[in-house]
Formats: sequence, structure tokens, C-alpha cells
Amino acid sequence: MASAGILVLLADLFGWLDKMAPGGTLPKITLLILSTVTLFLLMEFDRLKVLDNINTQISGLTLDGLTGELRRQHYLGVTKVHRVFSDEEFKRLLGAARQEVAILQTWIPNLSRLEEELERAVTERNVQVRILLLHPKSAVADLRDEALRATRSSVDVGASLDVLKAIHDRLAPELRTRLSVRVYNSLPSIAVYKADEHYLVSSFLHGQLAIESPQTEIDGSDTVMGRQVQKELDTLWGIGSEVDLRDPMRSIDIH
Repeated sequence: MASAGILVLLADLFGWLDKMAPGGTLPKITLLILSTVTLFLLMEFDRLKVLDNINTQISGLTLDGLTGELRRQHYLGVTKVHRVFSDEEFKRLLGAARQEVAILQTWIPNLSRLEEELERAVTERNVQVRILLLHPKSAVADLRDEALRATRSSVDVGASLDVLKAIHDRLAPELRTRLSVRVYNSLPSIAVYKADEHYLVSSFLHGQLAIESPQTEIDGSDTVMGRQVQKELDTLWGIGSEVDLRDPMRSIDIH
């Protein structure tokens, strides 16, 4: 088609078109070329649609655009990073939980804001709730308290236990085993808020609470990141000491 266009221009330049068909050759050839282009585009329309779809798929290869196996391969299960812990986001995950909720923290400064949803998970959906807190008399608790001194916050495991005891006391006797609390005397590695297969994970940084740090959202306990977080949860749960929520502080003193 490009060659034909060049030949037409040359023929017109040398006057050959006027000799072949005076006055009407150029419009006829131009019309012929345009018709050929139109026919070609019509015949190739489906192929152009395929190319457009490929372009759309490539442009969607972002963290939000990737799904399923692609997300697992490229981001190891990470779906999003939040600037800080979002109570509303975790409440949404809590509301959808059907099997297990777990929290791993030194203490839970935002527990009162999650109290109602945790109780509903047990009473309305029979979800198992597991809470892991740092032993308030451990040396690690003192070190974490020192790291938070600049924020005017302090490690207050007792306040978290008071809220958990209140939830326990409101539960029907047959449901109280669905709420389990343990304290651990070990180095806290990460803070974890889990609802079924979803995790919000953060670090214990100096000078700020874990809930004020960036939160990595992970989807899937069978992903690389999910397995690592779940392993840490299970490890600390295994070395933790059971807390009797009928009298939490006395239970801890005994341990």
C-alpha cells in the first residue's frame, strides 16, 4: 500500500496519469487506495481487538490489579500496605471471619475500639479468638516501655486484660472457651491482627506504637508471607502461658 502511494505520486509528477485518464485518474486511484485500507481494517478488526485487550491486561499489572496466583507469585501474599492500623478495616475483616481471629501484641492500645466486634465474632459466629500479650513482668516489657517513653505511652497489659475479662464475663458459659488469652515471655518480633486468612502485620519501632506504624496486609496463610506470620503466631502461642480470665492478674502472678 505504501509502495502504491509512492508510485501514484511519481506518475502524477511526470504527467502519466493525465495521459492514461485525463482529469479523473488521481481521484479514482485515491478512492481505490482508501477503499483498500477500509477493507483491510474491517478484515483485521478482531485482531486489533485482541491487541487492545492485551494492552489493557498489561496496564493492569499492578498490586491491586494482580489477583490469585499472580499476586501470590509476585508479592508473596501481600495485597496492600496501610500507612497506619485502621480500626475500620480490621472490623470489616472481623465481620467476615468465620473460623479464627488472633492478635499478637505486647499490649493492645486499641482493644476497646475492637471489643464489640470481637464479642460478636464469638457470640454470633462461634469464632475462636486467640489473644497473645507480652508478660507484664518480663524484662522485655521494661525494654519496650523504655522505647515508647518519647510517645508518653507505656506498655499496659493490665488494661488489655481488663477489657478481655469484661468480654469473658459477658459471654455465655458454653462460649467462654472460644476466647483464649496467653502471655509470652519472649522477644516480640511483629504485631499481628489476624481474621481467618487475612493478616495485618507491623513492627515494633522505637518511639511509636505498632498500630501507628505501616501495616502490611497479607491474604492467604498458604502464601510465603502468610506462612511466616502464622509460624510466628504458633511459636509464641506454644511458649505462652494460659491466662485465667476469671482473675487474670492472679493467674499471671502464679505463672
